[in-house]
Order: sequence, then C-alpha cells, then structure tokens
Amino acid sequence: MDADTEQDPLHAETGRPMLARLLPPGEPAAAEQIVAELNLDASAGTAPSSRPYLMLNMVSTVDGHATLAGRSRLLSSRADRELFHGLRLAVDAVLAGAGTVRAERYGRIIPDESRRRLRIAQGRSEEPLACIVSERLDLPPDIPLLADPTARVAILTPSTGSLAECAAEVHYIRAERDGLLDLPVALAALRDRFAVRTLLCEGGPHLNAQLLAAGLVDELFLSLAPLLAGGGFDGNPAQPDPVHLDPAHPDVLGILAGPELSTPLVLELLGVLEHDSHLFLRYRVG
Repeated sequence: MDADTEQDPLHAETGRPMLARLLPPGEPAAAEQIVAELNLDASAGTAPSSRPYLMLNMVSTVDGHATLAGRSRLLSSRADRELFHGLRLAVDAVLAGAGTVRAERYGRIIPDESRRRLRIAQGRSEEPLACIVSERLDLPPDIPLLADPTARVAILTPSTGSLAECAAEVHYIRAERDGLLDLPVALAALRDRFAVRTLLCEGGPHLNAQLLAAGLVDELFLSLAPLLAGGGFDGNPAQPDPVHLDPAHPDVLGILAGPELSTPLVLELLGVLEHDSHLFLRYRVG
C-alpha cells in the first residue's frame, strides 16, 4: 500500500482516491463513477448540431497560475489525475494546442489497457481521437503521441502543409479564414468526418480563450490546486500558446491568455468535489 493510500481515510478498495461530493451533496465516490454519472453523452444532445459538445478541463493554483515552470502537471494531484483520465475515458475526442502537446509531451490518450477495454465494452472506440490545433505544424515527430503507430490523430490547421513523416495515423482538417484557423468550421468537420459528439479540450490558455470568444464552449472543469505561486501574468496575444520551460522566466499564464473577451462570460456552478484540499469545480458556460 502506498503512502497516499495510507493517509487517505476515504479510499476505494481499488486504491483509488475517493472524492467528497460537496455540491450536489452525496456519498464520496471514485472519479470514474462520478464522471459516469455526469452522462456526457446525454449532454451532447444539447449542443448545436453543427459542432461537438465541448468541455474545457484545466488546473490552476488558487492565485491563477495554469502552469509551474511551463507545465501543468506540477499542479496535479492523485485525485486530479483520476478525474483527468476519467474525463478522457468518457469522450469521443481530446483537443489540445500544439504548444501544450509539445510542453506536456503528449502520449497515448488512454494509456491504461484496462480502460481501453472498458471503452470497447461501452461501445466506444478504443481511444478518443487525438486532436491538435496547430497554425504552423510545428510538431516534432518524436512527440510520443506522433511516434506511436497505434495513435490516430487529427490536425486542425489553416496550413496547406503537412507534418514531417511520423508513425501515427494523421488526418488533416484544414479550415482557414484570414490566415488563421476557423475554429467553428474545424469543429463542424470533426463532427461530420469523425462523428465526434463530445470533445474535451485540455488547453493551452490561448486556445481556451479563442474557443470561448467564438462561443464554442459548453462546460468548464476547473481543478483548483491548494497552491500559491506568485509572480505576474503575460497574456501577449502575439505569442500563441507560449511555453516557458525555464523556471527563471517570470512570465506565467492563467487558464486564459490573449485579449480580454469582449463580454465576460457568466458561469453557472454545477458541481464541487474535494480531495486533500484540492477542489474540483464544474461550471456551465453561459
């Protein structure tokens, strides 16, 4: 038994952390049970028929940092990782910006074989479609996701170019408007070409802001890490999806970056979970 299990009185027999349900109130439960009860497939029916039901999943310190030393995983906890993988288990596709894919060294979307078997038993594909937003196709072929011959990847881009040869099965969704990616058209193509009805976006902050500004987001899952990091914020829109891997850099990012939204979006709180002082918030995006 590991140290985390010994210190946690709310632990499932599987050794996975049990999350306290604060809103709506209920008995503690494991992340996969909680995600299953969200019934995201039913939520997909509430999205416009032209696009998938889109959820953002982000982690932040209490003072608003979405990364430490350029990486979000340094903010994570066991329960956060369980919810992260639980959400991936329940959707048709996972979306991320190229900077996030490079910084986090994305690999298989469902690395656990037992969870892949569970998806198949539920009538789903073995793994969600991996989707990457890339303006310039700056994605080295040695990124684990692209180097995996079993991976199926859709690149959303305004470019007419192609990636360097890689082992993964790569498809392109090309949607250009004024030299930039036309996100509504690209998401519509995801639904039409790949039958994506539920889409989970994992950042980065510039992509999040662009999706919200375009009115394409239905829900926000925000993991609030019990940490304070300090420092200032750099929201320079001329640096799409920047990555600062050197801790000496003072620039930090929140869950959104770039220009302010023309009108602040109203959020409706749908749920609150807690584990080891880490809060997990679920909002409907107005």
